[in-house]
Order: sequence, then C-alpha cells, then structure tokens
Amino acid sequence: MAFQSRRFVGFLERFNRTRYHSHYLSSPTSFFPFPFSTLDDQPSPIHIKNEINPKERFVLDQLSELLPIPRNSSAPNPFRYSENPTKQVAEFRAVDGFLLPEEKLRGVFLQKLKGKTAIEQALTNVGIELSLDIVARVVNAGNLGGEAMVMFFNWAIKNPAISKDINSYRVIIKALGRRNFFKFVMEILRDMRTEGVNLDLETLSIVLDSFVRAHRVSKAIQMFGNVEEFGLKCNTECLNVLLQCMCHRSHVGAANSFLNSVKGKIPFDVMTYNIVISGWSKLGRVSEVESVLKAMLVDGFSPDCSTFSYLIEGLGRAGQIDDAVEIFEHMKDKGCVPDTGTYNAMIFNSISVGDFEGCMKYYKIMLSNNSDPDVITYTKLISALLKARKVADALELFDEMLSRGLIPCTGTVTSFLEPLCSYGPPHAAMMIYKKARKVGCRISLSAYKLLLMRLSRFGKCGMLLNMWDEMQECGYSSDMEVYEYVINGLCNIGQLENAVLVMEESLWKGFCPSRLIYSKLNNKLLALNKVERAYKLYLKIKDARRDENARRYWRANGWHF
Repeated sequence: MAFQSRRFVGFLERFNRTRYHSHYLSSPTSFFPFPFSTLDDQPSPIHIKNEINPKERFVLDQLSELLPIPRNSSAPNPFRYSENPTKQVAEFRAVDGFLLPEEKLRGVFLQKLKGKTAIEQALTNVGIELSLDIVARVVNAGNLGGEAMVMFFNWAIKNPAISKDINSYRVIIKALGRRNFFKFVMEILRDMRTEGVNLDLETLSIVLDSFVRAHRVSKAIQMFGNVEEFGLKCNTECLNVLLQCMCHRSHVGAANSFLNSVKGKIPFDVMTYNIVISGWSKLGRVSEVESVLKAMLVDGFSPDCSTFSYLIEGLGRAGQIDDAVEIFEHMKDKGCVPDTGTYNAMIFNSISVGDFEGCMKYYKIMLSNNSDPDVITYTKLISALLKARKVADALELFDEMLSRGLIPCTGTVTSFLEPLCSYGPPHAAMMIYKKARKVGCRISLSAYKLLLMRLSRFGKCGMLLNMWDEMQECGYSSDMEVYEYVINGLCNIGQLENAVLVMEESLWKGFCPSRLIYSKLNNKLLALNKVERAYKLYLKIKDARRDENARRYWRANGWHF
C-alpha cells in the first residue's frame, strides 16, 4: 500500500508540472460560480471496493487539503446514453437560469440528442413561454444548421402562441436565406403551400434577394418562373420585385437582359423601367441609362420625377455635373415638377464635388418650393458637413431635422458620431447623443463605445460613468472593450481605487483586460507606493489569464463551456 501511495504522489507531482494545473483540468467548470452545463442528472458513481490503511488515509487527507477535489467524490460519467428517448430527455433540464430564453432553446441542439422525438421533448422541457420574437432570436443568432433550424421551427409552429401565417414563415425563410440554406428554404416554401399559406411579395423579395446575394441569379430567375406554384401570379409586380433584388445587388446587366427577354410576355410599367435606370445610375453608366430611357419612351411611358432623379444622379456619378444641372433646370418645361428625390440628387452631386455652397443652395430652393426634406436629405447634408469639420452647421441642421419630426434611425446616429469622435472634444458628440436620445432614438452599442472611448481619452470621468449607466439601462451588457474604456478614464484622472474595482468586476465576469490597460494601472499603483494593492491585483490577473488559457484550450478541443 505504501508503494502504491508513493506511485500516486509521484503521478500527481508529474501532473502538476504540466501547463494547466489540476484545479482547472479536474472539471471544466470547476472555477465557475455556477454550472454552465444544462445536464442536471448525474449518473450513479462507480463504486470500487477499496480498503485504505491508516498510512494511506493520512496521505489522502493531506492531498485533499491541497487539491480542490474531495477524496470521497466520484467522477461522473458524462458519456452515459440511455436507449429510451423519453428517459434520455428526462435527464436534461435547463438549470442555466442566467441564460436567455433563446440560448436555452439553442442549447438543446448542443446536447446531441438522438431522434426527432427526443429533441422536441427536450425543447418542450425547457419551459419557455414561446413567442414569435423568441423564435426569431433563436434562428437569427447562434450557429444552428439548416436541419436544426427547420426542426426547431416545425416544433415551434405547433405551439398555440405561434400562428401559422405568412409572418411566422417569413422569419424562418429570412434566417435560412441569410445563411444560404436554400434547400431548406424550398422545403419551407413547400410546407407553406401544404398548409394553405400563400406567398406574398415581401416574402418573395426575401427569397429572391437571398439567391441573388449568393450570386445565384439563375436560381432567382427560375424561382420567379415558378411563383405560381406558391400562390402568386407571374405579373408586373413580381417582375419588379425580381428586378429590384438584382439591381440592388449590382446585377444590373443581368436585370437588363432579363427585362429584354420577357418583353411582350409580361406587361411593364414606369416602375419597371425606373428600377433598371436606378441600377445603371448607381454605377454611373450614363449610356445604358439613356438606352433604357429610350426604350421607355418607345413603349409610351413618360418619365416621372423618379426617372429624372435617377438620371441626374447617374450624370453626377459620371462627373457630368453641368449636364445634370441642365436637365434639372428644364424639368418643368417637360411637365415634371422637381420633388424631394430630385433635390436630393442635386444635393448629392454638389457634395460629391465638394461644393457645400451649391448643396445648401439647392436645400434652400427645396424649402422655398414647399418640398419637404426627408431623412435622406438631412443625412447627406449633415454627414458631408461633419466630414468637412463644419460642426456648427451640422448641429444646426440636426436641430432642424428633429424640429420637423424626422427621427434618425440607429445607424444614422452612429454615422454622425463616428467623425465627431475622431477629432476634437466630445462636446458636439454628446449634444447629438442627448438630443437623439431625448426624441426616442435608440442608440447602438457601437455608438456607446465611441462615446466612452472619447470621454475616456479626455478624462471626462463623471460623464463617462453616467454614459456607462445609460448604456446598461438600454439593455446592453458590458464587454471587455467597455471595461477598458472605463478603467482607462479612471486612470487618467487618478481614481485608481475605482479603476481597480472596475477591473475586479471585469475579472469576475470572465473578461481579462489587455496587457496595455493592466500595465497602465499597475504602474500608477506602484508610482503611488500602493505595492500591496498592485500585488493583489497581479494575483487576480494571473489567475484570470490562466483561466482564459484553459478556456482556449477546451474550446480548441471542442469543449464549449
């Protein structure tokens, strides 16, 4: 027995000389404060009859004090599999209360259950109050395969809370199309037809755009030819949807060729020609724009304001500004009064050549002619002024936009903040942020990070902490980048104790700061002779980096905890 004890001690000594200590390799979740696994049932331990003499018991008692593994504990068998699917499902229960509902549902597919019945039973046992929004979050995020997504949706559609209408099917079709799972997209379309749910133009646009985005233009054209199988008529509206998808993805040549091939088979309208003209104008191909315009006139259609705006935009992109101005000035002679889209095209042309006086001139003409500017008008003007560092003019236009009741979208506000956070103090950026938030505009996480970065650099600690609180109130969780901005800002104004507390919070959440931020804080602590505080922080950083290395090792081996 003594010989066996010496062999056991020697084995532990060799094991502890490896890269990862037994504290982290004994159990992949040993250092987490809560279990990450959704397995609640632990199989019965294997009992091995073993008699221990007092000397060996003394050795094991000493080892149990050094190692975190209780010597009376027994290793579970994670590979046990039950042949009975119902019994197998009963062993899985969602105990991860810290996970979001969609994460719990996606986690069922990580358990590698066998059979459709077992998976559906496990999904039911999760106990989530299902809604269409949760279904969308499950299929839109994560890395589920096409088969798993379809299986989950088929289970969800059986729930009384999910209606069997086109809105529900549109969610799964969009998610599958985004990931190029076209085989399963067609399967869902056939299931829709079986359930008596007809395809609509919006869903058709999603399907066709998925094909075109993946450069499967021929497949999109084939789908257009088979729309009658799914409850739609092959008419002008469906044709316009196909052309719009192709031109939006810069397949304008294919769209023009297909338009010529179906001429006489499907009736056209003004929008049909305008879509193709718009595609060519975005590429600056004036000759092709004129060719389509001539075909439009031959078919007896008169150009409208959209046609002129596309033509003016195309001339501007081709550098023919004078020709664009001439066409704009003679629009009224041809019986077409310029609208907001036409003025936007002229403003865009002036901005493209750096003529800010010209773009403001057309903006004032628009107002004098009782043409109301839209969000696109203000977005182009404000973005151009910010890039030219004309901040005062940009803020004035932003106030005017809000006074007209035009609320910018989340991406637009972020595009305004990006240039402002690249030069000068954060005052102007904070003005746009506060005004946008006051009118109910949702601020993106990227925008919050830009503001935190700028406030941190200028040492605006009070504003930075308030911004951090507001970000969390909006439902955004802090990541390592956010923590680094806060720590850096606190270091810049000398609040080292608060910086240490924030860093300890980030470590507790599993985020390991960069070496640059840690070195900055550590050097400032040592400069103030806070050696003990710096040493305690060093030990925590050391443990955090060791944990991070262990997690990387697990994930490299496929152990995703």
